[in-house]
Amino acid sequence: MESTQASAGLLARGTNQSGMRARNEKLVLTMLRVHGPMAKSELARATGLSVQTVSVIMRALEQEGLLLRGEPVRGRVGQPSVPMRLAPDGAYFAGIKVGRRSVEMVLMDFVGTILHRQLRTHDFPTPDGVLDFVTQRLTGLLEQVPADRRDRMAGLGVAMPFFLWNWAEHLKVPPEDMMSWRAVDLQQDLSRHFDMPVYLQNDASAACGAEVLFGPQDGPRDFLYFYLGYFIGGGVVMNGSLVTGHGNAGALGPLPVPDGKGGICQLLERTSLSVLEARLKAAGGETDYLWRAPQDWPVDPAILQDWITMAADGLAHAIVSACAVFDFPAVRLDGWLPRPVLDRLIAATRDALSRQNLSGLMEPVIVAGGAGPDARALGAASLPLTARYMIG
Repeated sequence: MESTQASAGLLARGTNQSGMRARNEKLVLTMLRVHGPMAKSELARATGLSVQTVSVIMRALEQEGLLLRGEPVRGRVGQPSVPMRLAPDGAYFAGIKVGRRSVEMVLMDFVGTILHRQLRTHDFPTPDGVLDFVTQRLTGLLEQVPADRRDRMAGLGVAMPFFLWNWAEHLKVPPEDMMSWRAVDLQQDLSRHFDMPVYLQNDASAACGAEVLFGPQDGPRDFLYFYLGYFIGGGVVMNGSLVTGHGNAGALGPLPVPDGKGGICQLLERTSLSVLEARLKAAGGETDYLWRAPQDWPVDPAILQDWITMAADGLAHAIVSACAVFDFPAVRLDGWLPRPVLDRLIAATRDALSRQNLSGLMEPVIVAGGAGPDARALGAASLPLTARYMIG
């Protein structure tokens, strides 16, 4: 219980004053998401709310269909306690991940399970292509929600790279093909098409947000997060919360690292999946499978090992630079990668970091992220979840 109380204090404390019911409800829902099923007495101790206030809140949330009762826990003095948990069908959320090689749409329930998905690959994203995909497929996706639960659709989240028009050179497409993004407000366009709140966030930040919500809850509450997609990106988590700065904090991809030739380049030029794709293409290999699914990649073993070694070296340098600014106790790595490849990359990064000069620095623990390859899509769908039901 001590750990629960400590993390509750980091989340927020409730108030018994009138007019704060909405915030207190969010606090209760957040505690249940972080810690799992809890009885009202546990929630009262953890949040600082009175047992009566918690009882009223839990009864209201149960009536709204957001909570479910567990089996009574007997064997203690007094009345048996009844743990409450989040109801999977309490609310639904749609998420759109706009990537440089694919656009993906998911339907997520209240506990973070992806129920259905749609994915389309492309050579590069265009506003018209993304909007066409969403308008054609979203209605069908939402129809997967049981008819008597469709009024529980709580919103649509979009995770996409910012400043897409600046990436034409890296995508090897003419600059004019990407300039249309400069004049587009995708959030506004989607709001006009669909009668639900629409939220927008940088894709790497959204992935990091999914890690905060659905990743391990028992590790350090300050950590650096990397997500390997077409380009590598990431996020910064402090005190258990995503730090976004002015909207693009923790981008991480532009961090300067050695280029292996005696010069300096950006991390994204060493560690991104685009680098692996380029090497496979140069060897005459097929690469479409990289973007369709993060499982069972038939990658040439030698090319893959060379990329892992190079990517790990870049990550090690980036981690040292980041830890010189803030002493992160942990680093989480994730990405659109088969799990065996991710495990090899983590091992190689640990090895590369051990060879760095860490004088005056605390060496962080490097572990796999918990949100997995779906982190960006989960993060997108989590934007309305967080806005409506969670304490940030």
